[in-house]
Amino acid sequence: MARISQLLHPQREPAATRPAATVLLLRDGAEGIEVLMTRRSTTASFAPGAYVFPGGGIDAADAAARGGAARRPGQDDLRLTQAIAAIRESFEELGVLLARHADGRFATAADIAAIDRQAPFAGQCQARGLTLAADAVFVLAHWVTDRDLPRRFDVPFLVARMPEGQQPVADDAEQFEPVWVRPADALQRHEAGRFFMIFPTIRTLERLQHFAAVDAVLEACASEQPLWTSCPRAAWLAGKEARYMEHEQPYGELALVCPDGQIVHHLDWRTEQPVPLLKNVQRLTAPNPGAMTGPGTNSYLVGDPDSGYIAIDPGPDDPVHLQRLWRAAGGDIRMIVCTHSHPDHSPGARPLQALCESAPPILGLPSAPTARAASAFTPDRALKDEERLTLTGKGLTHTLVALHTPGHAANHLCLVLLEDGLLFSGDHVLNGSTTVVDPPDGDMTAYLESLDRLDAACATRGIDFILPAHGYVLGEARQTVARLKAHRLKREAKVLAAMQARPDGTMEDWVAQAYDDVPPRMWPVAQRSLLAHVQRIRALQGNP
Repeated sequence: MARISQLLHPQREPAATRPAATVLLLRDGAEGIEVLMTRRSTTASFAPGAYVFPGGGIDAADAAARGGAARRPGQDDLRLTQAIAAIRESFEELGVLLARHADGRFATAADIAAIDRQAPFAGQCQARGLTLAADAVFVLAHWVTDRDLPRRFDVPFLVARMPEGQQPVADDAEQFEPVWVRPADALQRHEAGRFFMIFPTIRTLERLQHFAAVDAVLEACASEQPLWTSCPRAAWLAGKEARYMEHEQPYGELALVCPDGQIVHHLDWRTEQPVPLLKNVQRLTAPNPGAMTGPGTNSYLVGDPDSGYIAIDPGPDDPVHLQRLWRAAGGDIRMIVCTHSHPDHSPGARPLQALCESAPPILGLPSAPTARAASAFTPDRALKDEERLTLTGKGLTHTLVALHTPGHAANHLCLVLLEDGLLFSGDHVLNGSTTVVDPPDGDMTAYLESLDRLDAACATRGIDFILPAHGYVLGEARQTVARLKAHRLKREAKVLAAMQARPDGTMEDWVAQAYDDVPPRMWPVAQRSLLAHVQRIRALQGNP
């Protein structure tokens, strides 16, 4: 965890969440799945005027009604109560009644007409011999309202098939204009400004649109576990609020900079000025965007005005970028560290050193004989594995620990900021893409072993966030490393399958099969990592 003293903004406690439940009523239409949506009142306290799925808060009566509801094996009390709340809300708001008679028939129009929407719900159903069909209501997703909002809910998004023969009728108090709509059509209308929806509704429809039929949705939900869980975070992008789920690139950065969810961080990639991430960590992105560098190479400054700064990865020899980096440090750069010797990382080291009156030492590992000519690099001093670099000033200490992590390059280093649980990963872990492992300087076995080392470092040193040389900050450090390793091994399995399918094939043949999910324009680059996989596979088979 980052030190509270280093957070950029005073923290405030997010509003408490309230339990609620929402249900997506589905039917199979002529052109695919349709979902029942309704427009909220323009005076509603939450999401006024938005098109939503029926739902609302869970109350004590919902739990008390469990005895009058049908339950699936594996449907625990919490899920049952949530399903009952969703059934009640869909009836009160839209007159849809998910309840059965003893003979299995769903409630009829006569049953619906006989039940008062304003009176206690469960007792009226029992009086008519109806059992709530909670066993037909499945959990699709779990949303927790964003931390920045004043009213927050902890709400499962449930799914159920619309009972045949029933027609939705809005209460015209909380809900209006019920409409059946294909998820893709709802999304298109929203984009056109004709069908306002809030973030969780949009993201739910984005996933729902890929199902071909209601049966496929219900089958996917059979595990009793949500297909996804999310508490979104928001920031400013291009002058507008933008929200993100956990799997999206900016999420980790927002968790680091704004852990309490305040909307104060700007995500636009800026090369003209540094971006503060903590009081003691700044990022300045070099103006070298491209297919291999993403938005550009991230240079980092660690430290503060009292301790001075360590510059990590000064980037290419770009005088304007280096001037900005020097100015951001107030000229007080104590050390310059290069994670590795590739031309978008280390060439700026000597010119940056020349800007500083104190001539700070350039640290790192010298390029190996296997490095390409453009990656030649000789530091003033080679860093030892586990060596500590320390800055102190006015009672604060900032300690970087160097970890030798070969794989992407033979001389690759990662750096751990001990006091704040941060990992500066260079090119070993990136945000938005996987790194290229380019033999002979790159080695796939070494790369995977270095991932294991980083996982161990995250576990033992309390590392929560990864600051890559390209892209936004990554959160959930151990899970990120695990996903990256799983991806590489999955790719290796595809490489092996391609080699077995075409034992006499060329690298061009194998890349087309093993990287069939990558645009062909990227195959020449992918072929370098493919070669690294091939070399590893052959070594494991005893056939180097």
